[in-house]
Amino acid sequence: MTLHEPKTRPSAFITHESLGRMRVPSFDDVRAALDRIGAHVIRTPLIRSTALDRIAGAPVWLKAENLQVTGSFKARGAFNALLRLSEVERQRGVVAYSTGNHGQAIAWAARCLGVPATIVMPIDAPRNKVARALAHGARVVHYDRRHESREAIGMRLLQDSGGTLVPPGDHPDVLAAQGTVALEALDALPPASRENLGTFAAPCGGGGLLAGCSLVLDALQPNARIAAVEPFGFDDTARSLDSGTRELNGPAAHTLADALQAATPAELPFAINRHYLSEAWAVTDAEIATAIRFALIELRMVVEPGGAVALAALLAGRLQFGGQDAVVVLSGGNVDLSVLAALIQADDGLADIERPSRASQNL
Repeated sequence: MTLHEPKTRPSAFITHESLGRMRVPSFDDVRAALDRIGAHVIRTPLIRSTALDRIAGAPVWLKAENLQVTGSFKARGAFNALLRLSEVERQRGVVAYSTGNHGQAIAWAARCLGVPATIVMPIDAPRNKVARALAHGARVVHYDRRHESREAIGMRLLQDSGGTLVPPGDHPDVLAAQGTVALEALDALPPASRENLGTFAAPCGGGGLLAGCSLVLDALQPNARIAAVEPFGFDDTARSLDSGTRELNGPAAHTLADALQAATPAELPFAINRHYLSEAWAVTDAEIATAIRFALIELRMVVEPGGAVALAALLAGRLQFGGQDAVVVLSGGNVDLSVLAALIQADDGLADIERPSRASQNL
């Protein structure tokens, strides 16, 4: 766990170590992104659960991005980035690298807009995410995440195609559109709940979702705490907040949350998150599994491991709201069916779901 005191606001530009000078998006960019993509993505609901409120000791509003187009919030950033391309750039195509959700979101957006797309995905990426990218007509290039650099492969593909790189984190238009998750959530909250909002919590891999949402919260709800939740072994954002520099995860690290297996925080998101994040937590695979089963039983919803980590932190008693309203993001629902079946059949954690007071005792 990391408790972090937010600092001054980020500068307007950063110098990316490989992509050069890069603009830091603003709150105005988030509003413009919502206007741009509003007709193409789902305005996902805020969901309440009396069982979850009881566990948290506070009103909890779940932002259900698992119900989004392509099954995750990534559809927002992908579509916004491709809409911002010129006609010439669209004809040349795009290259993206992804553990899965960003890749299939780019593939979907590219199909909608008639743009050729190549997605660089790890060889051990979930089969359902690879299949979705291929079904949308994208070319998929696999790599070994333990021995190869997806960024280096992406740059080589760009040289061959003359296309445009659309990475999952280091892209202003992607980050701006991810921030629409928070913009929609704040707009949907009842006035009294918005006034009482104390915490906004979301999953964190490369950090793009929280970076975009932080721009909104800083502008509209500056007193709310912003919490990042990561899997154990991939707590690079928490460690980076402690050290002040981007930390790497160990090469042997493994997690059930495949969508959050970033090697290190992306540069542009971290340039924002280091100023705005209030706290960061890590959860175990067992706690993630408990959250997935809770979502199935109590919410009647499918949430993938990476999408369930913030819920897992709440159920495990790590996130504490002090009676104030909280928004917790369920960031995706693209779980492989074989993984879901194994989690449903497993016994570990079922007692925690059936007796939610066990989690509340930790609050």
